[in-house]
Amino acid sequence: MGATRTPRGKWIEEGLRALSTGGPDAVRIESLAQVLGVSKGGFYGYFGNREALLTEMLDTWERDTTEGVIEEVERDGGDARAKLERLLTLALFTEEPGRATAVSLSIRDWARRDEAVAERLRRVDNRRMDYLRSLFGCFCSGDEVEVRSMLAFTLRIGSHFVAADHGARSREEVLKLTRDWLLR
Repeated sequence: MGATRTPRGKWIEEGLRALSTGGPDAVRIESLAQVLGVSKGGFYGYFGNREALLTEMLDTWERDTTEGVIEEVERDGGDARAKLERLLTLALFTEEPGRATAVSLSIRDWARRDEAVAERLRRVDNRRMDYLRSLFGCFCSGDEVEVRSMLAFTLRIGSHFVAADHGARSREEVLKLTRDWLLR
């Protein structure tokens, strides 16, 4: 019986973990193989080189953060407000904030130094904004669609940077109030 191969997805998953903690320079074949407890030879059965792995990592991130999220939101149907409530709840309360946010922030930082990554990030952000516009456009019009879409998207990206206290309210209470305000 032959040796068991480490699945392709494990290399990608571990690559995203390394990216989230150390940026693209931390995604090294030797390091990934060591963490996975395998030889680096198995890597080359799936990927021609490190660049191929980085591309597949970005493909996975893009798919998960756009179409994957949209499919999850659309699955239960409902009107635009119901979908937005699910989307905002997913983005602000139920998502695993640590890794997903760290990967996203690492990609945003990487995009500052790599035009190809910047273009991909622009495509992802445009897809997310287009989806928000399509939902807000069902009950708002004109500039209000763009404003609400921008606020919702900025809340998703930037709320992790805010360290402020909220008086007698918890952060979760304030995020719920913000979500409810966006949906009115």
